[in-house]
Amino acid sequence: MTALSPDLRLWDPPVTYRIGVAMGVDTHPYSGELLRAIRAAAAQAGCDVVLADTEDTVGEEAAVVRALRADLVDGVLLVPSAGDEAVINGLVRMGVPTVLVDRVAARNDVDQVGTENVHAVASLVRHLTDRRHRKIGLISGDDGLEVSRERVRGYRLGLEQAGLRFNRELVECGLSTSGGAARATAKLLDGWPSPTALVVADEAMLVGVQYEAHRRGIRIGSELAVVGYGDMDWARRVSPAVTTLVQPIADLGRRAVQLLMSRMADPDRPPESVWLTPKLLHGASCGC
Repeated sequence: MTALSPDLRLWDPPVTYRIGVAMGVDTHPYSGELLRAIRAAAAQAGCDVVLADTEDTVGEEAAVVRALRADLVDGVLLVPSAGDEAVINGLVRMGVPTVLVDRVAARNDVDQVGTENVHAVASLVRHLTDRRHRKIGLISGDDGLEVSRERVRGYRLGLEQAGLRFNRELVECGLSTSGGAARATAKLLDGWPSPTALVVADEAMLVGVQYEAHRRGIRIGSELAVVGYGDMDWARRVSPAVTTLVQPIADLGRRAVQLLMSRMADPDRPPESVWLTPKLLHGASCGC
């Protein structure tokens, strides 16, 4: 009978993957929280994380994804930049295990995890119509992002559910930047009909809306109702606090790692899209 040494391992240790994370590190308020969640979930799964900053531009995104591939990562978590989907197309074509995070795309050939947008934004509109607002403006995000287009659809759905007609004059694109949102807000407030309430499609643009209202001496909450999408610490500290839809950022990071692990374990399984539900964080900016 053969005796086994107690030092002899009876099974191999779990396979450790190297995950490449490509995202704009300093371009979004939630980037730090998302990255922490990804790193925690990856560490729990025995994976290393290699971070690459896309600076939220298509050109830099292509460069850093090439660098990650050269660094022999096993899979990629990508927060896509607005514009050309050439990088996503290339990853899919080469069979690189990939998960799109937060900024999902209108396609079914790649794994994605994001927050539900259409019905969520419709609920924001209904929150305003329940308070008898009828001239509700929208500061939309960058048209190159699918999430921006989904939030426009949600705005229109909310109006339809309230029995209101869509008015193109009440919609301005804020380009997903604070400066763009300030200009869009000014244009809406100077136009006709002037809105009594604004839906702001992302957190970066809420800063611009706040700035322009303050510059004009408009009191948010009493003279102009404002609701938005995003979770920012400052939004709970200003007066009035901002009514927003809060994205489950930590859950996005964890679920993205789980999807990528499943893809690397089973490359032939059908692509999966996961939609997480945002939570309404009520403040007084909506006037109630």
